Amino acid sequence: MGDVLETPRLRLRRLEAGDLEAMLAYRNDPEVARYQTFRARTRAEIAELIRAQAALVPGTPGSAFQYAVGLKADDELIGDVYFAVEPDGRQAEIGYTLAAGAQGHGYATEAVRAVLAFGFERAGLHRITAGADPRNLPSIRLLERLGFRREGYFPESYWDGEMWTDDVRYALLAREWRARAR
Repeated sequence: MGDVLETPRLRLRRLEAGDLEAMLAYRNDPEVARYQTFRARTRAEIAELIRAQAALVPGTPGSAFQYAVGLKADDELIGDVYFAVEPDGRQAEIGYTLAAGAQGHGYATEAVRAVLAFGFERAGLHRITAGADPRNLPSIRLLERLGFRREGYFPESYWDGEMWTDDVRYALLAREWRARAR
């Protein structure tokens, strides 16, 4: 259904065993990990994440698909986009992680836009949400640039492994997506 998504510069595809080293490197980079809620950081955890993805179909109700984000030129893995569809198949949540060297080039915006297009135009979703650490201003700007609206601020809402962390929640409706596309 949406195993491969392409943009002018990127190819979003299924994670593969060969992605393990690159993913291990950027997910353990303190600069990248400081605002993330994910816990898959050990070699075994990332290998299991990659293995578990093999059976998933993006956009399937109840699935949590992790797109590998690679540069089209050489398929170098520069990050990943999380796309979890709720069991009712009407809503989803996205998240994104990019290697430090790939940040600031518009790749995250391009990758997330591709997943939003898939979610709204092909998977028929009604609403897509995203969360951000309020200290992560580049992530908040990305969401707002793509048309997400802030829906709430939740103080000390999750334990990040070291401290209680605030969360800012954003959402985008299919009708808002379509209005922006016009």
